[in-house]
Amino acid sequence: MNHLNKLKQKNRVEKEAIIIFTRFPIPGQAKTRLIPHLGEDRAASLQRSMTEHTIAEALKAKTMRPMAVEIYYKGGNSKEIEKWLGKNCSYHEQYSGDLGVKIIDAFTRSFGKGFEKVIIIGTDCPSLSSSIMLKGLEQLNNYNIIIGPAEDGGFYLMGLSRPPEPALFHNVHWGKDTVLESVLANTDTLNLSHDCLPVLSDIDRPEDLVHLHQAGKDLIHNKK
Repeated sequence: MNHLNKLKQKNRVEKEAIIIFTRFPIPGQAKTRLIPHLGEDRAASLQRSMTEHTIAEALKAKTMRPMAVEIYYKGGNSKEIEKWLGKNCSYHEQYSGDLGVKIIDAFTRSFGKGFEKVIIIGTDCPSLSSSIMLKGLEQLNNYNIIIGPAEDGGFYLMGLSRPPEPALFHNVHWGKDTVLESVLANTDTLNLSHDCLPVLSDIDRPEDLVHLHQAGKDLIHNKK
């Protein structure tokens, strides 16, 4: 029976996708706002650690229901990324432009492939678990858009059950603490039904380091 269930699971068509935005961990180009506190090498190592943690959680979610896990990367090349993160994901270079342009592009590509529910996450939120990812996908049965609010006024997850509206990011000032407020205002203007997941913390600035998972804490405390 277990073998039969696994076979059925394998043969089911993937209609859901988790997209992960990340950056190849090149010292000096990764977690740049943390470089003054950590140094270039440890900031890059932290980027590596948090990316691996996030992808492990996404792949854990993939074992529970059929879905694609797609990595949209910046820096490095596809061979380097695949060598680092393995063959269980597909890899795409991020579109150029601000974060809103990148998100719209990634959503558009995924819905163009036939996916019916898509969530996009980054790798800056160590508390983002597979169960929260799955809850986001599940909630897309009832809402057009699902948002995971971050404590800093941004968001750590966005999910859509339909192709994106470019106006979703109209007048959104990336990097400011008004990002979430602006996006939610746009969802109302566009008549998109939405729901929010639990508020979690991103790791962007030195004061955020208290929220790291254990691997990150070890990294920070083991100074050379």
